[in-house]
Amino acid sequence: MLDTATTILGNCPLRVTAIPVLTDCEPDVIFETAIQACADLDQGDGVLVLTDLYGSTPSNIATRLIDRHAVHIVSGLNIPMLLRIMNYPELGLDMLAEKAASGAHDGIIVTAHKQAS
Repeated sequence: MLDTATTILGNCPLRVTAIPVLTDCEPDVIFETAIQACADLDQGDGVLVLTDLYGSTPSNIATRLIDRHAVHIVSGLNIPMLLRIMNYPELGLDMLAEKAASGAHDGIIVTAHKQAS
């Protein structure tokens, strides 16, 4: 998803990293990788962590970061969420988390199909 959003925008205006969490991963190893990523990415305001599904392994690993680092976690990752936050790189962590949630929500569109008569 990060590659897709970056391709759409032409660049990535935020400092980011993606940490793959495969089904056969060792969560403790991924957790240590996530701690290091937070240390590398934090520029003083904390780190926004985006995960797929609340309660999933990536989400659970991210939740463990709360005790070790200043993080805001937003689950339900989708392309509109990424595009929204990439369009507001100047915002602080609190507002960026809000933009992520609104981007995810506003990016969901239901289109009705009318049956032909």
